[in-house]
Amino acid sequence: MADELNPAAAVSARFPDLADKTAIVSGTSRGIGCGIAEFLGRQGMRLVLCARSAEAGEAFAAELRGANDEAHFVAADLSTPEGARRVFDAALARLGRIHLLVNNAAQLRSRPFLELDEQSYHDSFESNVRMIYGLSFLVAHHMVEAGGGNIIHISPVGGLRAHRGQAGYDASKGAINALTRSMALDLAPHGIRVNAVAPGLTLGKRAMRPEWEKKLQDRSVGIPLGRAATPEDVGAAVAFLASDAGSYITGQILYVDGGLTAQLTPPGIYI
Repeated sequence: MADELNPAAAVSARFPDLADKTAIVSGTSRGIGCGIAEFLGRQGMRLVLCARSAEAGEAFAAELRGANDEAHFVAADLSTPEGARRVFDAALARLGRIHLLVNNAAQLRSRPFLELDEQSYHDSFESNVRMIYGLSFLVAHHMVEAGGGNIIHISPVGGLRAHRGQAGYDASKGAINALTRSMALDLAPHGIRVNAVAPGLTLGKRAMRPEWEKKLQDRSVGIPLGRAATPEDVGAAVAFLASDAGSYITGQILYVDGGLTAQLTPPGIYI
């Protein structure tokens, strides 16, 4: 289904080799995670979805199943070892084999550095990295035994370019980018590729209030391609990296940002 805010941006690409393969996608109660899962479902992949919000996650999984996609939902907090184990065990029970792990879950809120007390640091840095590590550790061991696979982290542009007032969040994304490269090297001998997709400004999956949509359009002026990404744009990048088309790509951060991080300054500002 096309994004309701930008139907013209629908991505028509297809990756037939993904059909009947299996994937875990985390953070699928809203936004980018839902767009990724939806796009992978259209490729014929069998999915286990997870998020902390049981109500929103179950509703989205039911929506995918209504479109003839196989989608199972598990409510879990991936920042805890117990949550990661719950999702992993459920995926093995439902799917038998895990070909792809998409680590999208994240804690989005943070604080400026001078306000980054111990609890804020834990919530915005340590929890974000643990959401990637815990499930990846379990899945990687499974993939080694199974003969290979793909792990893709969603690590937005804050890992490369800093936001004001988001010290813990941006630091976690920089750490995840470094982890991507290290995992890629360690897992390559086992036929496991590890990459990251780095979205810039991205629309939600549902219609916004008019004032919010106007604010987002105003912010999009600074993006070279002139628009925000859709969750489908991010899903297409994930599918490409997971497919045979990306078979010689590992340890890379793919920026899906409309050229945002390529520029020194937005249009009209010269330094």
